[in-house]
Amino acid sequence: MIHVRHKAVAVVPVDLAFAHIDDYRNVPDWMFGISRFDPIGDLDQGLGARYDAAMQIGPKALRSTVEITEWEQDRLITLTSVAGFGNRSSWMFAPVDDDRTELSVDFGYELPGGLAGRALGKLIEPFVVTAIRQTEASLRARIEALGS
Repeated sequence: MIHVRHKAVAVVPVDLAFAHIDDYRNVPDWMFGISRFDPIGDLDQGLGARYDAAMQIGPKALRSTVEITEWEQDRLITLTSVAGFGNRSSWMFAPVDDDRTELSVDFGYELPGGLAGRALGKLIEPFVVTAIRQTEASLRARIEALGS
């Protein structure tokens, strides 16, 4: 699995940052490239919740079913693919003080083997680094606006 990690500090309390990221309805608004993020089944939040997700990467749409495999209030949300494009993202929250939160993301993805995997890797690699940075900047701006 290939990993991209990123950290930033948002000027917003940890509970507000966590609540915004934890609400699946907000995901397409702040996560770069996500065109769909719909709950599957009865759970739409917390451990065991599953989502049908689609990410547009250039001309290609990558589909995945992801499940929340780790969830700790105001501390951690981990999504792991259970079908489709292999990926895993962990969003970690740490209070810096009462009004600031350190946001950390660890995004990992798997590519198929062979020639198709190498071709897809060349398409995805620059996108992923840019996407993580743009996602963090967009997310930080949105939650800071909510906190002001």
